[in-house]
Amino acid sequence: MTALKSEYRLVLEAGAQALEAALSGLDTEGVLARAAEIYAGELCAVSSFGAESAVILHMIAKTAPDTPILFLDTYKLFDETLAYRDALVARLGLNDVRTITPEPAHLEADDPDGDLHLRNPDLCCHIRKTLPLIRALRPFKVWISGRKRHHGGTRAALPRVEVQDGKLKLNPLFDWPPDRIEAYFDEHDLPRHPLVAQGYPSLGCLPCTQPVEAGEDPRAGRWAGQEKTECGIHFDADGKLVRSGQ
Repeated sequence: MTALKSEYRLVLEAGAQALEAALSGLDTEGVLARAAEIYAGELCAVSSFGAESAVILHMIAKTAPDTPILFLDTYKLFDETLAYRDALVARLGLNDVRTITPEPAHLEADDPDGDLHLRNPDLCCHIRKTLPLIRALRPFKVWISGRKRHHGGTRAALPRVEVQDGKLKLNPLFDWPPDRIEAYFDEHDLPRHPLVAQGYPSLGCLPCTQPVEAGEDPRAGRWAGQEKTECGIHFDADGKLVRSGQ
């Protein structure tokens, strides 16, 4: 079984290398257009509709507007995030946004009182984000992420194309610094998430996200005071769940 898994991993890595080669020399919009062409009907994007999400969503709307957009509603999000999602969908003309939610049976079994984030935040993320996303990604071979190296931590060495959980993951904005993100917002007059002005440069679920001080890491407000740095929908180079900085 291990040998078979290793062989499958090699096939995926070869696929990642082939996709990277096919994207060589293209700008970011060209990368999105080429990926949508190569993987027509087999590619989606995953978006949190968070602080920087409008950039990649605007590009997708321009280059491949029929790309399915998967949005994870954990039932613990800020009301402002849900309103921002609706505003961006209308503004950009996104026509295939799919809201993904946790299984009611999982919530009833593991979080009947809605306080699992206080007792076991990893399990909370697992049932509210990881499992729903794995289920939603089944029809697709490639998914687009908005992750960037400037987020720091485990993302500091982020590649453009990576392998995760039997899929290829494309990070088109992997090398975009903050000033380029800001310039794109200004150039295209994109609306900002309303909580960014209140000190939230990175947004997740309400109970586990707080504002950060000027000069702090953008993700310092996520699970503040804990070793946890990721929700578990992203994996490291070895295909393992990333939840802490260790």
